[in-house]
Amino acid sequence: MRQGARTRRAVLTAALVAVTAAASLTAGCTRHRPADDSRAPARTPTPSTSATPTPTPAAGSLLAVKIDNVSAARPQTGLGAADVVYTEQVEGGLSRLMALYATRLPKSVGPVRSARESDLELLRQFREPTLAYSGAQRKLLPLIGRAPLRAESPDDAESAYYRGTGRAAPHNLYLRPARLLPSAPGRAALTTGFRYGPAPSGGSPAATRTVRYPAARFAFTWSGQRGGWLVAMDGTPAATTDGGRLAPPNVVVQYVRVRSSKYHDVLGNRTPYTETVGSGRAEVLRDGRSFEARWSRPAATDGTEFTTADGGPMNFADGQVWVVFAASSG
Repeated sequence: MRQGARTRRAVLTAALVAVTAAASLTAGCTRHRPADDSRAPARTPTPSTSATPTPTPAAGSLLAVKIDNVSAARPQTGLGAADVVYTEQVEGGLSRLMALYATRLPKSVGPVRSARESDLELLRQFREPTLAYSGAQRKLLPLIGRAPLRAESPDDAESAYYRGTGRAAPHNLYLRPARLLPSAPGRAALTTGFRYGPAPSGGSPAATRTVRYPAARFAFTWSGQRGGWLVAMDGTPAATTDGGRLAPPNVVVQYVRVRSSKYHDVLGNRTPYTETVGSGRAEVLRDGRSFEARWSRPAATDGTEFTTADGGPMNFADGQVWVVFAASSG
């Protein structure tokens, strides 16, 4: 009888030890999962040679990628291949980028970071764009799910993402664009409203232009040798790992209303909402000159039209366009 009781106690003790060990392992995995402003996907992607099939994008669907822009994320990868680069203000007065790819797809893009509410309004001007992002604030996810776009986070297309080496998470998540789009859709997918052609008359010579956010700044310095504006971010020359120094031929400083959204980060900082529908003042930099301009986007499904101060068409030089959203004073 006593021998049977001892046997049962031994079995129960072994089972309790196994359960405790499993719980400890699970807790350890949870604590060490990389975070992304509390917006990280549930899984941490690792390099994979086998692609998981993802839904086919709509014909002409361009690729929009949210890109990290704090110092720990630089130099970025694949930014020089973008057709359009938008800069936006995020929590804490910092900046983040959204790069659009229509005419060519780089081998890799990143570091990829999380989406914001105003991204959805900005992307309404395109036909079912593919949005690559690391995740989003939990309450924002339903809005992303209802938006007329193809949202592809690592939870949706794990094989398209990988964690790079040499950087700490969350600044090491990268995208393989070819895993999301079979090919670049072409310039016709850029329904931004931009016009390309000869520069208008007028303008004034410009050597450099700086735009400041509360905790970030962008500077653009004209280089006749490069035929573009050398980019500096927070006082540091901006380069990429795969293409060298960034020098877009076009820079737009677009003055918009920036207000607080209802979303916030883990510290309670409200997410700025950048309003891109409406109209206002702009400054266009091209060919070493600055042009006063106006922008107009009557509806979210419209592209943004830029006109000169006298109401004529504002043409852009062929090549990459950087649009810096700056808060209007009004």
